[in-house]
Amino acid sequence: MTTATDVHAHDDHHEHHPAGIMRWLTTTNHKDIGTMYLTFSLIMFLVGGMMILGVRAELFKPGLQLMRPEFFNQLIGVHALVMIFAALMPAATGFANWLLPLQLGAPDMALPRLNNWGFWLLPPAAILLTLPFTLALFGIGDGAVATGWTLYAPLSVQGGLGVDFAIFSIHLLGISSVLGSINIIVTIFNMRAPGMTLMKMPLFAWGWLITAFLLIATIPVLAGAVTMLLTDRHFGTHFFDAAGGGDPILFQHLFWFFGHPEVYILLLPVWGFIPHILSAFTRKPVYGYKAQVYSFWAIGILSVVVWAHHFLTVGMPVPALLYFMYSTMSISLPLAVLFFCWIANMWKGSMSFETPMLFATGWIILFGIGGLTGLVLADVAADAQYHHSYFVVAHFHYTLFAGGIMGVMAGVYFWLPKMTGRMYNEKLGKLHFWLTAIAFNMTFIPQFFLGLAGMPRRIPDYALQFADFNMISSISAFVLGLSQLLFVYNIVSCVRGHGEKAADKPWEGAEGLEWTLSSPPPYHSFTEQPVIK
Repeated sequence: MTTATDVHAHDDHHEHHPAGIMRWLTTTNHKDIGTMYLTFSLIMFLVGGMMILGVRAELFKPGLQLMRPEFFNQLIGVHALVMIFAALMPAATGFANWLLPLQLGAPDMALPRLNNWGFWLLPPAAILLTLPFTLALFGIGDGAVATGWTLYAPLSVQGGLGVDFAIFSIHLLGISSVLGSINIIVTIFNMRAPGMTLMKMPLFAWGWLITAFLLIATIPVLAGAVTMLLTDRHFGTHFFDAAGGGDPILFQHLFWFFGHPEVYILLLPVWGFIPHILSAFTRKPVYGYKAQVYSFWAIGILSVVVWAHHFLTVGMPVPALLYFMYSTMSISLPLAVLFFCWIANMWKGSMSFETPMLFATGWIILFGIGGLTGLVLADVAADAQYHHSYFVVAHFHYTLFAGGIMGVMAGVYFWLPKMTGRMYNEKLGKLHFWLTAIAFNMTFIPQFFLGLAGMPRRIPDYALQFADFNMISSISAFVLGLSQLLFVYNIVSCVRGHGEKAADKPWEGAEGLEWTLSSPPPYHSFTEQPVIK
């Protein structure tokens, strides 16, 4: 099995590739492809962040200051699509490429050429998504998609050229995700080291295995929905046009059948590697391995049967409302098991709080707030008040920024010494955490109160009563955005070889970190799992 004796050494089977750009274009090395995914993810994270800072600048005070309402809507919609499809998902796939072969004892991913192709679909997709902004400057079209990331009909049926660009971008992004998922499933089932059964795999591999199945099950549904939307727009069909006998609510059903599992697609890989980080910095084995695996499966299955809680206000029959309310609330049970395992892993551990552990600890607290506020929104009676308010915006940012982006940051800091052979600047890393955590809360806690007071989302103007909270939220958003430059600086410094050289066990005193970095951890005896030698 692959060990971490030389944790910095890149595989050398790419040495025969042409030098320079051609090596990156044609590489089949899993570490190179993982690095490309992570680099692309970081770039698009910054692009999506700049878009939403434009939105927060407009919302700094009441009235229309900086932009037309149409452009405001475009920034919101493209920001969401970029963050979900071009930042978070590629980051998770990058970690899968880097870590799965090492953790499973495989020489590479099972389908390396497919792996390369899956990545190179992403840059054209990102260009398609953002190009309408540029075209509008030359009088072509009216800008990017302005329907929100959900592309709801009938607005998207009547929308401008940006909707078509978004549809084709989503197709490319979806193909990339399905190719990556096939590769991961084949790798996990066919290329594990001898003696490594499924129930001896690291939790990160389990998280990605379930993610891959969810992607293959749900991406085709989204592809079908946006293709039907395309034919409604240009070929005279009436799938979502009520005047022609169609049903606009059908689009919501199709979209959210993908859209809700997508939340867990973004989170399951993070749930997989957080226990590795907790285990390293508490000096304790992973707690409740089997319980976490079974919870992953329960959440994966439940995630595809709760989709309509995203539109409880459209007028569904009461039995349907009750079903979606209770099924949504039921997801909190396996998620509570995961929280119990994460906290139990920390309980009475010999903890130290280097940057990865700070992010992992903050992640548990902030993601917990996202989960609890989701339970509030699942209540049919309460949802009528909260729906399409800023309460929802705050909730899903606690889920996807705190639960997704901050989890990825924990993983980056944890595995950066392995990926680059250099240590990042610990003081800057801790400063980055505290600025991120404080600014994030100062950005989104006011939005909970704004939503409770009735401020609607996706509107560029608002009543004077909301001015103070919006000002706090906007200032904090800029602090949050600027603090990410510390993150970029730390990464670039490591990549350029400016940090201290990392030891084989970069986290001093973290016993057994060699298994945390690249092979499965030993487990408590009550999980009945032997230590993998």
